[in-house]
Amino acid sequence: MISAVERIMKQYIIELNDKRARLLYKKLPKGKRLRSKLILKIAGDSIKSIKTASTVELIHTASLLHDDVIDDANTRRGKISVNASEGNKSAIMMGDILYSKAFFELIDISPLIAKVISNSVVELSLGELADVELSKRFHTNRDAYIKMLYQKTASLMEASAEAGAILAGKPREVYRRYGKNLGLAFQMIDDILDITSDSKTLGKPALHDFKEGKVTLPYIYLYEVLAHEDREYLLCLYKKSLSEDEALWIKSAMRKYGIIEKAYQEAKELIDEAIDLMESLGERDLSNIARAMIEREF
Repeated sequence: MISAVERIMKQYIIELNDKRARLLYKKLPKGKRLRSKLILKIAGDSIKSIKTASTVELIHTASLLHDDVIDDANTRRGKISVNASEGNKSAIMMGDILYSKAFFELIDISPLIAKVISNSVVELSLGELADVELSKRFHTNRDAYIKMLYQKTASLMEASAEAGAILAGKPREVYRRYGKNLGLAFQMIDDILDITSDSKTLGKPALHDFKEGKVTLPYIYLYEVLAHEDREYLLCLYKKSLSEDEALWIKSAMRKYGIIEKAYQEAKELIDEAIDLMESLGERDLSNIARAMIEREF
């Protein structure tokens, strides 16, 4: 079914009748298509489901193009990013094209689904703005960070699950909650992997988030338990290209205070709730997707 989503996405790009857009699209790395999988598992493989999944993937891809520009990222999933190879202007405009095409197609699929997904893109954009603001300085505002995670990552996952439920005539709120939990946990695990995984596995430098000014949950929790002198040392490492010794100090402190386990447990609680929701409805495939989320290594 995912292959059908890929074909529809490609067809949408062909319909633009623009050679430059086609060339840029070919440069985009393919992700896990998790949002598509949610929609198709919930709603089946009808043409409406496949088209809805395709538009959501266009939107997700557009958001990544813009995110890479904002973060000055040179790679995306281990490959050179479009902004690095083609320039920021091309990356931004390609993102705008994908957003616009997706919204155009959504109207024909379902006005209600279009409203649900469009609203999630508003949240996504607000999340990007919040991320920029939070990255200006070291902060310990957990609530603000969780809100940003919801807006930037979980809102589109939430909308995808809800869209699938609408297509299938299933209870929207239950699937919406499932998608939200999945999205939050997904990003929390990403935050952890940025610290625990190596650069080859990540497709980007390890501890990259901290250098880019992103104070994720593990850093917030670490700051809370450090003594004054160690807090000051952590602050002096913020937004710095870390030496091996400095990176080792951060990882050692995380291990000493059980920070990774604490952050992982928070993600696991969200996943456990998502699994329980789907098990109660007999949605074994969806509960398995949630389990895979918490067990992934990349």
